[in-house]
Amino acid sequence: MQLGDIIANTLVILLLVCFLASTFFLFGKPLWPEQHARMVIIVPVDTMTTSSTGRGGAPVLPGTFDTSIARPRPS
Repeated sequence: MQLGDIIANTLVILLLVCFLASTFFLFGKPLWPEQHARMVIIVPVDTMTTSSTGRGGAPVLPGTFDTSIARPRPS
């Protein structure tokens, strides 16, 4: 092979690599998925609206709790 053929083949390969890279960059999706964080913001509890007190300031709590009315934990 002559020196001109080696240089021409190298430039053609470089041009092909640049073309493929630009095609993937413009139209392709990344090879790995993007990471998304799920955040749950827990607001402070308002004691005036969530507490139940009886005489003498003692809390009035039920003996049992019906889990069918509780909302499920967010996932």
